[in-house]
Amino acid sequence: MSELQELLSDNLVFNHIPFPIIIMDKDGLVVWCNRHAERVFQLETNLLKGQLYPYMNPEKAALYKHSWETILHSKEPIRFEEMEVGLGNGSRTYTTIVTKAFSADNEQFVMSIFEVDEADEEGSASRELNSLRNGLDDSFMLLYFDEEFLITYANPLFLKLSKWTPKRILGKPIWSMFGEQSEDIRFVESLTTTLKEGSVWNGQAKKLKKDGEVYWVDLTAIPMQIKGDDTYYIFLEKDITTAKKAQQHLEQIAFVDPITGLENRHRLEQVVNEFIEEGKHFSFVFLDIDRFYTLRDVSNTDTENELLIEFTKRLRMYFSDSVITRAGLHEFALVTPLSSWFIEGFLHYLQQHPIYLQGTAIPLTISGAITRYPEDQQSFVHLIKASYATIKKVKERGGSAISILTSGDHERLNRKSLIEKRLVHALDRRNLRLLYQPQVNLKTGKVEGVEALVRWEDSEIGVVTPDELIPIAEESGSIHEIGMYVLETVCAQMKEWKAKGIDINVSINSSIREFRDKDMAKVFLQQLQLNECDASSLTIEITEKFALEAEAEQSIIKQMKQLHQAGISFSLDDFGTGYASFRYMLMLPISSLKIDRDIIQTITKQEKMQKMIKGMIQFGKSLDFQVTAEGVETNDQLELLKAMDCDIIQGYISGRPMEAQELEKWLK
Repeated sequence: MSELQELLSDNLVFNHIPFPIIIMDKDGLVVWCNRHAERVFQLETNLLKGQLYPYMNPEKAALYKHSWETILHSKEPIRFEEMEVGLGNGSRTYTTIVTKAFSADNEQFVMSIFEVDEADEEGSASRELNSLRNGLDDSFMLLYFDEEFLITYANPLFLKLSKWTPKRILGKPIWSMFGEQSEDIRFVESLTTTLKEGSVWNGQAKKLKKDGEVYWVDLTAIPMQIKGDDTYYIFLEKDITTAKKAQQHLEQIAFVDPITGLENRHRLEQVVNEFIEEGKHFSFVFLDIDRFYTLRDVSNTDTENELLIEFTKRLRMYFSDSVITRAGLHEFALVTPLSSWFIEGFLHYLQQHPIYLQGTAIPLTISGAITRYPEDQQSFVHLIKASYATIKKVKERGGSAISILTSGDHERLNRKSLIEKRLVHALDRRNLRLLYQPQVNLKTGKVEGVEALVRWEDSEIGVVTPDELIPIAEESGSIHEIGMYVLETVCAQMKEWKAKGIDINVSINSSIREFRDKDMAKVFLQQLQLNECDASSLTIEITEKFALEAEAEQSIIKQMKQLHQAGISFSLDDFGTGYASFRYMLMLPISSLKIDRDIIQTITKQEKMQKMIKGMIQFGKSLDFQVTAEGVETNDQLELLKAMDCDIIQGYISGRPMEAQELEKWLK
């Protein structure tokens, strides 16, 4: 040993090498270690001498497929990768150990160098990794799984919450952490598949404690790989059970109607979409209480609520195996596997079980619609639309009936759905076009203006008339895009005509939906200014329904008056077919009215109609309105309108709708 001691004392460089070094004899017993090893492992050389060092000895070498004899007689250094060693601070780390055999004083020795060069220095990578691991262990529930998803480690935070003990949890499969429902099984399968693919998984997970109690965690699962193909997985979990229960409580409040206790329309959509995803066949039943407003008017709030509660009780009794929701004030929707004949029997059930309020039987009837999935419609939106269409038809026949879709209904709904789909394509490609129909002054015979009419001919569905297009566009929200297309096209055309010396008024149709945009007036004026158009050359035609709704909305009236002050005129279109009211004629800046073509078509057929049309013309003139008759097609109609002192006619007899260039030639 003296020769070795002299060698080590003469080579103080060993104490300055930034790695722990331990020297062992041929039997694996420690004979010396440098100062760095003393600091890192917190060893005392005198006490360690003659001891079998646990991290490099004959048994450890054999475990890593190297015999001690091989190490003693090897002329080259031998490396041991990923050796786990314990540090002086109580933590453990993985490191590389390099062994080198040498001889001194005719004895063989093995020097082991541990590549943990900065473990004792502040800010070192090793110290940072250890701090990170300790921090995670203190802040998160921590689980380690092996390649087979068996638990190899669980930290105290996890054990405390989950109520497991280390003895019971180690070796458990991942499935024992989750429930046994089909949705739980699908979740675990998806999670493990993601990890096996080498991807990190993050999200909320529902888990089970040892006693079966449910709790929720925010889970980050990370795949790790060491020593070639060996893989393990780390789960970092944060308990979010309290927040999840609060969220579920809020969702319950949001999804439940407070009066009836039924789930509401928002939950209805969720249920339908869940059934569709699962591929279930079901009937979507929509029920509307007939004359509800009349029933409400003769009762107070308490009896109204009692009526709804009693009706709900009958729904629950009759449709016991169905999802029942309150879809509106007096509307209810069901998702049910029951057959149509049974659903229709609810009308008879209501008659047998009348609702009594304050000792009086309430004459309650309902209108209903049955739409089947997937036979009739294939999405929630289309199920709702089909139901409303059927309900409308039932109510028009007097109500008190539950109806299913007919083949004609199918055809109309399918065409409507196709129009909605193709309309988006048409607007993107600007496949719509405008035609212009002349409006002729009956006294002068001159053309005073033209009405811009939207035309659309699609390659798949053929010609779509304005009467069919506009209601669908209003319902789908595409009316805004159509309105902008018409406005931009008309303004550009007016600019072109002005350059050619053609000074003519152009009328365009507008929707109440467009004017609910608070910037609509600004858009009109910007387009006129951009194309250097005179505002007095533009007329906006509105329907009686538009006027009636505008009357109740000050923001719309304000925009109409702003446009009127700029010079734009407003005309009341389809007069005589809607909600005639003296009030909105006084409140809105209307300067002309147009008698609907369906009314004009009867002018030669009935004497009463002649008197009515004459009265409408005289009414308009009494308000200083200019009166236009639409749909004039025959000389007899023309002569009668002249005799009635009508101002302007529009129809095939004076000029059919035509392209802009064709109109220019026609005007000449």
